[in-house]
Amino acid sequence: MYLDLSDLFWLTLMVLLLLHWWQSLKVKEVALKAASSHCKELDLQLLDQSVYLRGLWLKRDQQGKIRIWRSYLFDFTATGDDRAKGRIVLLGLLVTGITLEAHRI
Repeated sequence: MYLDLSDLFWLTLMVLLLLHWWQSLKVKEVALKAASSHCKELDLQLLDQSVYLRGLWLKRDQQGKIRIWRSYLFDFTATGDDRAKGRIVLLGLLVTGITLEAHRI
């Protein structure tokens, strides 16, 4: 069995896309755990038990390596009656910041 160059290109592209998807699932899990623990610390309730991707970019970390910067949004509540948004930012697998909208206490 022989592979053409175009077949090899498409196979490599598919493998790279699958690896990116698998890595993205790990990063999303890290974001969810960080959001959940942050809400627990502040006595807030994380709604829907999920985070969703808002932004994606390439940035350099402290060592100068290029990493994927991701911004996730999540919903939370303090009283159970209202809904507010929070944002969690990751650079690679490192959480760089968590911000919350103004909410009732």
